[in-house]
This record gives sequence, C-alpha cells and structure tokens, in this order.
Amino acid sequence: MENAKKFGMVIDLDKCTGCGACMVACMAENNIPFRADNTDKMLSISWMHVYKLNNRKLFPDYEECYLPRPCQHCEGHGGHSPCVSVCPATATDYDMDTGIVSQIYPRCFGCRYCMAACPYHVRQFNWWDPLWPDGMEKMLNPSVSVRMRGVVEKCSFCIQRYQQAKDRAYMEGRREIAEDEYQTACTQACPAGAIVFGDLNNPEHAVHQLAQPDPARHGHSKNPRAFRLLERLGTNTKIYYLSSREWVRKAGDNYLEGEFKSKAHS
Repeated sequence: MENAKKFGMVIDLDKCTGCGACMVACMAENNIPFRADNTDKMLSISWMHVYKLNNRKLFPDYEECYLPRPCQHCEGHGGHSPCVSVCPATATDYDMDTGIVSQIYPRCFGCRYCMAACPYHVRQFNWWDPLWPDGMEKMLNPSVSVRMRGVVEKCSFCIQRYQQAKDRAYMEGRREIAEDEYQTACTQACPAGAIVFGDLNNPEHAVHQLAQPDPARHGHSKNPRAFRLLERLGTNTKIYYLSSREWVRKAGDNYLEGEFKSKAHS
C-alpha cells in the first residue's frame, strides 16, 4: 500500500538495565489494573514483560541480559498474523495503514484462541473486573477504555497517542506527523534510551536506521547486531532487538545447541 506506515521498535539489549520503568509507564498509560496480591503472575496483567536471560555459565564467565517483550505486532504474510488468523469474532485486526495489530474489546467474547496462537505469550486475559483503591480512579487515562472481565488485552503501541498526534496535525493543517509526535509510553520512560520507536518504512526515522529491514527478505535485518524473536517461525514481527553478544542473539531465536544434529540422528 502506497505511503503505508509500519510502526515498530528497536530495543538495544546491551543498554537495557532491567529497571522496569517501561512496565510501569505502560500500566499507567493504558489503565492496566492490578490486584491486591500481584505475586501470582498467572493472574496478574502486564502488557510489557522484562525477562532476565543468562548464558548458563559459571563465574567468571557468567553474563546476564534483560529482554523487554511487548506485543510483537506480527505481520505474518500480508497481515495474516497468528492471532488475527484464528479470532472468530474479528476482535483483533491488522491495520495495513500502520502495521499495528489492534484489539477491539467489545467484540471479544473470551475464547482465548488468540492466546493459544500467539507464540510470544503477549496476550493477557481479564479474569476479574478491574478495581482501583479509593481515589486512584482519578489517575485513569481518559483516552484509553477500561477493559471488563472476560476479554483479552495486549500492547497496542499506545495507539491513542497516534490518534492524538493525527488530530493535532489536522487542526494545524498538516497531513503528516513528525517522528517525535508519536512515541509510546515505554519509549519515553526508558532511562537508558534502550527503546526506539518509529516508522520502519521511513528511512529518516531512527528506528529504520537501526533495524535496517530488508523488504525483499520479509523484513530480515541487515544489521549484524539485530534479531527478532523466533524469527524462524516467519511471523515477521516489528520488534527488533540489538545485541553484540552472540549468545543473546541465539537465545532470542530459541536456539538450542545440537538441535538439528539430534533430529538428524533420530
């Protein structure tokens, strides 16, 4: 599609300190509820998770790496991402104009097919109606709907901020928005500058220059430091990770030592 945008992220894992600021900013921006006891991660909700990886070696060769994981906004092939393909209610959709996988809460009836289809476990199910302590409902973002129980939710690339930027541009007589006018909450909150967001189709955007996507190879990066999670599945995600460490890049693709060798002899 001519002039279509493809919003995505580049996350530099060599910069990420695992502070969790992206998780907090995401929850505040998108009205994500929390429970009195948030220790049970099977029942709590978070659109952004920060995982801790290690190279499985002993000191002094031991190394750690933190990996933030939002929704990967898979393009698949022609917009047929895993979750979009299985949703019977069309409650999730792929926007060809932005490359964002949306979630339409009033349509969702909680079958959770999308959760089963997603290889990245980014989708969360609401088991309870959201509750906030007295007074905290005043902090809710009026631009984001509060989800009821029985529906699935996930990262939306803060799509409400895109709508606000477009409205501002329209009122000022502009057809295009600048790179810094639409930024996700996690991008702005990261103190290490590890998260970069923008239009992967725009060569002038920093995210394009870092990711260096190759359209002829379904978005595979030309940057030797870049990789995408489980890239071998062909989901064609829009989250690119950077690392100078080979073991991190292998872990991101779910690489197992001797995996193919063992299959050949089985």
